[in-house]
Amino acid sequence: MPIAENAAKIEERIQRACATAGRKRDEITLMGVTKFLAADKVEEAWRAGIRCFGESRVKEAAEKFESFKALHNIQLHLIGSLQRNKAKTAVLFFDCIQSADREEIIAELAKHSAVRGRPLDVLFELHTGEETKSGFADMDAVFRSAQMVLESPHLKARGLMTMAPFTQDTALIRKSFRQVVSAQKELERRFPPKENWECLSMGMSNDFEIAVEEGSTMLRIGSLLFK
Repeated sequence: MPIAENAAKIEERIQRACATAGRKRDEITLMGVTKFLAADKVEEAWRAGIRCFGESRVKEAAEKFESFKALHNIQLHLIGSLQRNKAKTAVLFFDCIQSADREEIIAELAKHSAVRGRPLDVLFELHTGEETKSGFADMDAVFRSAQMVLESPHLKARGLMTMAPFTQDTALIRKSFRQVVSAQKELERRFPPKENWECLSMGMSNDFEIAVEEGSTMLRIGSLLFK
């Protein structure tokens, strides 16, 4: 099925979820997750109206998007785990690192991002139940890392990211998302202003409607968009 048709169906579902939650559609960004996909799929997604893309690997993203970014006004986010030795390349290529999940990575991003023309956007990944172990496991580490980002002139705190458990148990999924909302409120209280924490990247193909209901501002959709 063409990506445009998939995007239209996803859009209808997002709008219904917004109506259920009493939210405005323009509060939410739809990201196309293009990891492991060929460049022609990126072009097709662009024609379908997608303007924000997520990739998991630095090298793959650079090969796929280098020329595309030069020709198109898009946002490119790293959503996969970042290795320290890839940080120097990542800060030059991505608009946002969503997978900041430990203090040593924050330090590497701060060290290398001085060469950018503007601060690098950073989201803090929280571990809230996904089978993988990526993400901060406790809030004390998040607070320390938040302080590091806020003290760096080359980094910009933007919010939080998580992956909910892959399950049919909606109560567990909601619990995961609500942990992130709770963390957001605590960060707003400790480290104002609120706009530092306004992005909540949560919700994927299997749970994005629940994420909308729970306050997500960015949905990371891959398989449902590109099936």
